[in-house]
Amino acid sequence: MKFKRLLFFFITSSIFLFVSCSNKLIYPISKKVPQVDSFYKIKIEDPYRWLEDFNNDEVKAWVNSQNKLTKRYVSRNKYRKEIRNNLETIWTGDSKSIPETRGNRIFYFFNNGEWQQSKFFLRDCDVCDEEVLIDPNNFSDDGTVSLSSVSISPNGEYVAFSISDGGSDWKTWKVINVSNKEVLKDEIKWTKFSNGEWESDNSGFYYQRYPKPEGDSLLEINKNPKLYFHEIGTSQAKDKLIYHEPSKPNWSFDMKVSEDSLYRVLSIGEGTDERNRVYIKYQDQKNFEHLISNLEATYIFIGSKGNYLWFFTNKDSPNGKIVKLDVTLKGSVAWTDVVKEKNLPITNFSLINDKFVLEYLVDTQARIDFFDLSGKFLSSLDLPKKGSISGFSGSRKDKLSYFSFTNYITPKTIYKIDMTSLKYEQDWSEVLPEFLSSNFKTELKFYESKDGTKIPLHISYKKNTLLNSETPVLLYGYGGFNISILPSFSKAYLAWMNQGGLVAVANLRGGSEYGDIWHEGGMLLNKQNVFDDFAYAAKYLHSNNLGSSQSTAIQGRSNGGLLVGATMLQNPKLFKVAIPQVGVMDMLRFSKFTIGWAWESDYGSVDNKEEFFNLLSYSPYHNIKEGECYPPTLITTANRDDRVVPSHSYKFAARLQEMQGCKNPVLLRVETRAGHGSGTPRSKRIEEIADVYGYALSIIASGLNNE
Repeated sequence: MKFKRLLFFFITSSIFLFVSCSNKLIYPISKKVPQVDSFYKIKIEDPYRWLEDFNNDEVKAWVNSQNKLTKRYVSRNKYRKEIRNNLETIWTGDSKSIPETRGNRIFYFFNNGEWQQSKFFLRDCDVCDEEVLIDPNNFSDDGTVSLSSVSISPNGEYVAFSISDGGSDWKTWKVINVSNKEVLKDEIKWTKFSNGEWESDNSGFYYQRYPKPEGDSLLEINKNPKLYFHEIGTSQAKDKLIYHEPSKPNWSFDMKVSEDSLYRVLSIGEGTDERNRVYIKYQDQKNFEHLISNLEATYIFIGSKGNYLWFFTNKDSPNGKIVKLDVTLKGSVAWTDVVKEKNLPITNFSLINDKFVLEYLVDTQARIDFFDLSGKFLSSLDLPKKGSISGFSGSRKDKLSYFSFTNYITPKTIYKIDMTSLKYEQDWSEVLPEFLSSNFKTELKFYESKDGTKIPLHISYKKNTLLNSETPVLLYGYGGFNISILPSFSKAYLAWMNQGGLVAVANLRGGSEYGDIWHEGGMLLNKQNVFDDFAYAAKYLHSNNLGSSQSTAIQGRSNGGLLVGATMLQNPKLFKVAIPQVGVMDMLRFSKFTIGWAWESDYGSVDNKEEFFNLLSYSPYHNIKEGECYPPTLITTANRDDRVVPSHSYKFAARLQEMQGCKNPVLLRVETRAGHGSGTPRSKRIEEIADVYGYALSIIASGLNNE
């Protein structure tokens, strides 16, 4: 036994020496199993499909070998150590969520920078001492069981909270009595993508539940959810079924209850398509009436007063507007515009103290306007800086609310606002050790993409940074699902800038920075626009002597991982390093796992011939060219990611390692006891950032040519 241990040590040490000193890495063996699929008379080889069974022992052994190689390669460079030490310092600063009020109580998350997970606090009044209500650090020894979300009852007496085990999207809900801090026996299982919507009488809440998986819960397709009502103090077996449509397995449900308890508004969606159906149930009715029966537009209930209900909609208004529904006569409805569409997109909205609070985007930066119930403009929120604003939660009768401000070089500041006078004051501000915002600079630039479309680009850096063709550039993008990437302070970005690097964030088409038109310009058959936008961001930077193809690292997560994978394959000489994280890499099979089918509204379906050929044209797994020299690549994923399952990254890594035509390394980093990203504990976040950015900076400094 002793001899075997010595032999193992000798072999692994030898491998490390070979990896470090040779011109080309020796990768773990990735077997190829013949597998050919036929689409529209085209044969598609898929030799690494066996990696899709990512809980199989053979796959786990393969992952373990990949992790060992990656750890040996990325762990020994000065940048990793410097970034890790810097992050340990940065993370000691406090962080706090935007407070929410219920009754007289105030609730928020807080972290002193040392805890693995943020704790959930409350104050019984504005001047009362704070108390810990829920401490997720007690859920597990390693911090990998997290507090995912909370839903507070209208009177502030109960909090329903969901727990995620190891980063999974599967959530278990529990309930705590706020007055005595007692966690009740209530337990709700098998929920995903669901909030808890309380009844106005605080008796319980609505939630969406999927069928219990028959096979692997991290792999099985998620369809056929049901909407239930859970009464506090009862078992889940007694929960009341509110709505289910067996013939529509792709439907999903979200319930809203009006403050006066007169209306239950049911929103029914399909996948990630933001268009929805709207059904309504009046207080004295048993069944729902159909307000919007077809997927014609987005309708989101904001609030009500008497016979009037207000909604946000993009019906015939790509930038959005506020409309009023008059239900004076049941069965007869009348819609009228209250706040008409402007030339700026609405990105957030709420109804507080009988005022509409609307957030507009002005070239990705927030503007808050206030309107009365008739739609009359009252005023705009005046802030000294430009950036992102979040918050403004509350009810129609609330007089107090909170909001936060941030941008790429300004940590979060939380403000308390009197919704009667619209005057605000600072409530809390994030302070980081050894950080002064005045030492940094952020700029908004615009560049032309391939087709001439102007794209916003935020660049941020330390003022003493030498800006030239050798400056390390981190270029980040997303570009999909109507999601805007807005200015926000990032501890990870700060660590990059502290190393003398520049951070560039491109607001690609596919997001909602300029309303529905911007989203549609980067979805379905227009998806190639997103990859062009990203590549042309790099070209713009390089043409302005901000980095070069020898100093630029590209990074993206999830849909952004797809972005990095596709763009690096299409432009292999444009980037020094590629970092695709938790990416969608097999565009022909993404719909086969968990919630992947829901993304067809943005990507398209292989069942549609035109969409199939479009997907095939950019699918990272299918577009690797044998013998081409691709940039050094670090692919990251997590072994419990049940949103974008890790097999996407596994298959991409195996094929890229096989076909790489030069000495540039292709590495795979697989986090354990983690999922798509949410709920990852402090220690794992710091280690991942240090690995990824340390790797990128060491490659940039090495002078390794992409050839």
